[in-house]
Amino acid sequence: MPTRHASGYEILLSSGEYEARIVTVGAGLASLKYAGRDLVVAHDADEIPEGYLGKTLMPWPNRIAGGAYTWEGVTYTVDVNEAATGSALHGLMTWVDWTIIHADSDSATLGAFIAPRYGYPWPIEAWVTYALSACRGLTITLVAKNVGSTPAPYGVSSHPYLSLDGKKNDGYEVTIPASEIIQVDQNMAPIKTIPVGDLERDFRTPRLLGSQSVDHAFTGLPEGEWTVQLRDPETGLTVQLKADTPWVQAFTADSMGRTGIAVEPMTCPPNAFNSGEDLIVLAPGQSHTMTFTIIGSIES
Repeated sequence: MPTRHASGYEILLSSGEYEARIVTVGAGLASLKYAGRDLVVAHDADEIPEGYLGKTLMPWPNRIAGGAYTWEGVTYTVDVNEAATGSALHGLMTWVDWTIIHADSDSATLGAFIAPRYGYPWPIEAWVTYALSACRGLTITLVAKNVGSTPAPYGVSSHPYLSLDGKKNDGYEVTIPASEIIQVDQNMAPIKTIPVGDLERDFRTPRLLGSQSVDHAFTGLPEGEWTVQLRDPETGLTVQLKADTPWVQAFTADSMGRTGIAVEPMTCPPNAFNSGEDLIVLAPGQSHTMTFTIIGSIES
């Protein structure tokens, strides 16, 4: 029998020069290497990872301000799990032990049931598939299906911390192709969306991060697939995250030693359960799929 760890069961994947470790708690990405170099901040299977490392964020990403929202005239409350901001953070599934549906040498699918509860009374079936390719890197596919009888509010993201082999992110050359950014209040709740230059966080042209801190949701992304890129000018190691969502959260991991940058493709912005902005409404029987990829390369 396989060993269950603090992060559940561990699945090892490999293809070409890529290696990945998946853990069942939170359907999480515990590590990803290319040519022996770390492309994400890794954690061991026998530890509780910091900062939601690699976790799956369903049925909402980011924050619900005050842990309360109103849907179709009814107010619901969910547990506040970030005391500093009074927010309900990152959904309901980050610490759930997902079931292994399938696993082989280069892919794995995990499944879970998001059970109805007082604060989120809609039954959702969920699946996450990790697939490694020597040519295309790691593809992550997140699927949710409303198996209930009424429409359900929904949003999704994933929480990888991209890394350039553990190097401090001050030396990263960063590209984020977004023209707008959310300004937040002291509790990280959205105030308004403004041009990225107004907060001095314009990364549309590659530039060194330096000592700048970022913990913001970006939008105004290109139509179709876009790419966030981190590059080490000294070694030529590059990691890219490609997605087509309308939002991406970037966080410079200031409380975690700044050894990576969280890049979270999001279907909706923070507090979307209250604002309704880009909120997905899953009709009974309807499914939603989000896919993104992480790719590594080294300049010759």
